[in-house]
Amino acid sequence: MKLKSDDKSLHWKVLDSEYLHREPWLTVRRERLQLPNGKIAPEYYVLEYNNWVNIIAITKEKKFVMVKQYRHGFGQVCYELCAGVCENSDTSPLESAKRELMEETGYGNGKWSELICVSPNASANTNLSYCFVAEGVEKINEQALDDSEDLTVHLFSLDEVKELLMNGEIIQATMAAPLWKYLAINHLL
Repeated sequence: MKLKSDDKSLHWKVLDSEYLHREPWLTVRRERLQLPNGKIAPEYYVLEYNNWVNIIAITKEKKFVMVKQYRHGFGQVCYELCAGVCENSDTSPLESAKRELMEETGYGNGKWSELICVSPNASANTNLSYCFVAEGVEKINEQALDDSEDLTVHLFSLDEVKELLMNGEIIQATMAAPLWKYLAINHLL
């Protein structure tokens, strides 16, 4: 994704770059950079990730499909949108989103549209997070979770989702931001 306001005169020049760690879930490189003002940043760390997806899934009965799971980095149980990684075998973020929703919740079908694409952390991460809205989804299968997943599926009304947001119970920024945008553009606040 290229931003319309990208000003090349503000770009930093990479003088040196080396990989410190390369694994599927953690790839880190250290770079020596020259800023436009001529100053040198001797150590700057960049985290490389695949793109991510998350889904605001709404059933035919107008219930929001959410998941609840423990997040070890944060050390707490969180309510979240269904989400996941864009696999290299997926042909598009939309295909990744449909796959993730089916695997994690057993829900599928419906009318899909892209809502927003955000950078999880533009200062250090290389990836984007795509959020889709899937309206009119229905339960068509059982969960097919990865070995590292242990989550439960919950259906919430619009008012319950707003309450979760207002109380800070949806803590992940890449999920809260799309939900707030969805509420704002649909005049549901």
